[in-house]
Amino acid sequence: MNTRIIAHLDLDAFFASVEEREHEWLAGKPIVVGADPQEGKGRGVVSTANYKARAYGIYSAMPISKAWQLAEVARKQGKPPAVFLGTNLRRYGEVSRNIMAIIRNHVSVVEEASIDEAYFDISVSRNYAAVENICRQIKEEIREKEKLTCSIGIGPNKLIAKIASDMQKPDGLTRVEEKDAEKFLEPLPLRKIPGIGPKTELLFAKRGIAYVRDLKRSPQEELESLLGKWGKALYHKIRGQDDSPVEENYEIKSIGAEETFSQDTLDPALLLESIEKMCRDILKRFRKDKCTSFRTVAIKVRFSDFKTISRAHTLDYPARKLDVLRFEALKLFMPFLDKRENPHKKLIRLVGVRMEKLE
Repeated sequence: MNTRIIAHLDLDAFFASVEEREHEWLAGKPIVVGADPQEGKGRGVVSTANYKARAYGIYSAMPISKAWQLAEVARKQGKPPAVFLGTNLRRYGEVSRNIMAIIRNHVSVVEEASIDEAYFDISVSRNYAAVENICRQIKEEIREKEKLTCSIGIGPNKLIAKIASDMQKPDGLTRVEEKDAEKFLEPLPLRKIPGIGPKTELLFAKRGIAYVRDLKRSPQEELESLLGKWGKALYHKIRGQDDSPVEENYEIKSIGAEETFSQDTLDPALLLESIEKMCRDILKRFRKDKCTSFRTVAIKVRFSDFKTISRAHTLDYPARKLDVLRFEALKLFMPFLDKRENPHKKLIRLVGVRMEKLE
């Protein structure tokens, strides 16, 4: 049986690192990239926080208002004030393409998982020492050419490689061989397993299960009963098993946009104008990415109490026109303006539109 050796590369605090690299005055400062904090009154979330900002408790996806509050607490304690910056996605995309090209100079099978991470299959090297050497070369070339650091995990599959890449950040390199994979996972908190979020973590916590080693005592049937198909998959994951391939031809699975309003609202004109603009922006990206059709349209609505609801509709035919996208998005959204989806007339904080099943 052929030995699989997979690596996962994750750029360290990517957006913030690019900003620090390109602006000398940012050197050594806590940096938060994301929405405008508006002195604690801002909406939206943190896209990236560098490691100095993370020391203040600021993390990706945190509400930007909370990030501002934490930065203020740190400043009042005499620590360096955090710098809040907006995103420059075009520039980050350019840098990402440069880095993916560097990876491809060393290996042939690369899956771009996102703008700042990639998997690559280097089973052809046959042994972990050779693979580790290749990964060190990639890290060094990225450092020399792009002045950025990354962390790489090496393992027998994508699951282990991804978890390993997070173990020694920033600028880490962690190698987990197949014979050690199961023991590597056992002492980890459950949240380290991809797919286990806050709700699942809480579900297990109520059963006294906090670590992978605790969860391994649960029979497969019990996990399936509790979580359905995901329970079966989880049973294998916590034993270090994952046979998903590294797919060279990365396919765009969806294109979407969201808007967080400066004030919670139920103003139909404002909400419908936002959806119209998002539909136009999404279709521009759809064409730019050379997609030919979509089949599913989805919307997301987040109320002022942070309850979030998603709705989707799959068409009977492939579509490509703005009129179809707009019509389907509005048809899904309109019930949120009346008692069908919003019986208590709650104000709306965020609206999102997404197209899926792309060709």
